[in-house]
Amino acid sequence: MTSEGRRERDRAVRERLIIAAARELAETQGWEAVTTRRLAERVEYSQPVLYSHFKSKDAIMAAVAIEGFADLASELVEARNGADTGRNRAALDALTAVATAYLDFAERRPALYDAMFSQAIAIPFAKPETPEPLRAGFGALADVLAPFATPDELGLLTETLWATLHGLVTLTRGDRLPRELQDRRLAILLSRFTK
Repeated sequence: MTSEGRRERDRAVRERLIIAAARELAETQGWEAVTTRRLAERVEYSQPVLYSHFKSKDAIMAAVAIEGFADLASELVEARNGADTGRNRAALDALTAVATAYLDFAERRPALYDAMFSQAIAIPFAKPETPEPLRAGFGALADVLAPFATPDELGLLTETLWATLHGLVTLTRGDRLPRELQDRRLAILLSRFTK
């Protein structure tokens, strides 16, 4: 391996280490605890090294969010693929599995979900320059909605489902909706697709 290749590999390893440390710190102590000073201590590099990879804490948070979207997309696809397709209600089963996986993801990874949807990050949504992991997550939702929509309304229906799921996550996490009724709410919402 050339020295240039080794430097690029080492740089990528450092970036992954910084992102992983930010995720872990945010999940255990919240995003307020994620500072470049604390990250530098955790990864055992100086703050200037961190800044050579990321311009700011916001840039680190954006990298975490993009990684989170890749994780979410993967989980949604896995849920769709694992849905019971042996019955006549296969499309609704897949939709239910994906919607449930979305809510479960937000519940299991609150700080990551916050980075993706609640923190102010400089990532373009619904634009030509939107990063692929964001497109993949949206695509996973659109795939399970396709049987319920005409091609010209699929994008809007996907946005509506996404907004509704996000609303359920946000209101439940904020103790505005009783957590124990989440499954019933989701069943009511998804039953509307069979009418």
